[in-house]
Amino acid sequence: MERPLDCLNNLAQDDWLIGYNSHHFNKIAQELYLELTQISAYGTPPKIILAEREPLRFLASFIAACAANCPVFLCNPDSRTQEWQQVFDLVQPDIILGMGHGAWGMGNGNNTQCPIPNSIMISTGGSSGQMKFVMHTWETLIASVKGFTEYFQLKPVNSFCVLPLYHVSGLMQFMRSFTTGGKLAILPFKALETGQILNIKQSEFFISLVPTQLQRLLENPELTEWLSQFNTVLLGGAPAWNELLEKARFHRIRLALTYGMTETASQIATLKPDDFLSGKISSGQILPHAKVTICNQQGEILNSNQIGNITINAQSLALGYYPKTRENQDIFQVDDLGFLDDQGHLNIVGRSSDKIITGGENIYPAEIESAIQATQMVADICVIGIPDKHWGQALTAIYIPKQSDTSALKIQALLKDKLSKFKIPKYWIPQQNLPRNSQGKINRQQLQQIATEFLQNTIT
Repeated sequence: MERPLDCLNNLAQDDWLIGYNSHHFNKIAQELYLELTQISAYGTPPKIILAEREPLRFLASFIAACAANCPVFLCNPDSRTQEWQQVFDLVQPDIILGMGHGAWGMGNGNNTQCPIPNSIMISTGGSSGQMKFVMHTWETLIASVKGFTEYFQLKPVNSFCVLPLYHVSGLMQFMRSFTTGGKLAILPFKALETGQILNIKQSEFFISLVPTQLQRLLENPELTEWLSQFNTVLLGGAPAWNELLEKARFHRIRLALTYGMTETASQIATLKPDDFLSGKISSGQILPHAKVTICNQQGEILNSNQIGNITINAQSLALGYYPKTRENQDIFQVDDLGFLDDQGHLNIVGRSSDKIITGGENIYPAEIESAIQATQMVADICVIGIPDKHWGQALTAIYIPKQSDTSALKIQALLKDKLSKFKIPKYWIPQQNLPRNSQGKINRQQLQQIATEFLQNTIT
């Protein structure tokens, strides 16, 4: 298996980082590796919080920590004070890299050992906002890379990264390039939006985006043309709406819709671009390193086209949430509902926990949100259920109108032919923006607060 130091040495003479100095990366990684091994020689390898803002330093520090068998916690340098307090209380680090500490900052580690030596902790706030670290290892990340390269039948992998490196979506782009001898271009998304384009041959590169980023790029004709030249545009992080997918297909964007999460070290199912361009919409086939079964609530495996709970078995599965390991590390049951069609493609219906029960009817917000997006009258939308004494839950649409004169009545009129009456939201709450994280995931707890306050003020 490709070890961190082996990969580093293999790339020592290559100019593989685009937009950064590859030799400088190598120098930082080698020097930090030596320092960390010297510290580890006196006892337990130190627990490291990695919050370097500068991409080259972040990645070089990551490789040095992995090579020195140090537990490393990947953190967002822009976390708020309250979030940092959560992290410090949980981790109690020995060393802090970044966060205004220069190259080094010593924490107040209590020398407690990690449950899994040399583990890689990737933060995930999910949609709750509560900080958690998913425990991976070099081996689980490599398993994901191997599944990817086998599925797409290529090696090396060239990646164009505009996503955060401390998040699984950015980190795995680095891992694919670094461990297969590919090239890695790194550019902040804001810089890309303003038209700063690195000099690459897009047809030889993969780029990963979340739906809101794709939407922004498709609003710019020059960037739309630029994007259409890519070998593959991986799309994940949050559900994409039909209007967006139709626009991408119209512009011949080689989209690959993906399904995965931090716990699976990115995608375990992917729709190949040719299938997308031919009109298919699903999360595609399961990658070689993973297996997916659909079960009912009793745990019985369902047949094709039957909706149930998604259970994942993958070599890339995380081993737990720091500091606890999972009891059954072979399988992972997720909150998502879906089905496998006759071609073995995975189709996501919605999240079990997002299910809204109104008047005894089970409703999944994704269907309603997609129908509202298709009216082309909203810039963003989220449907939630709020407590209602008559109906159990009342369907509530929180949305950003595209035009200032867009009324809820106009949208409702367009929905009458598309949705059953009980699926049309009862309450409509216009907003200037919706609380989404950098991956496009919505914060539903915050939406519940917004809805409760709005309706209290309106009704009273």
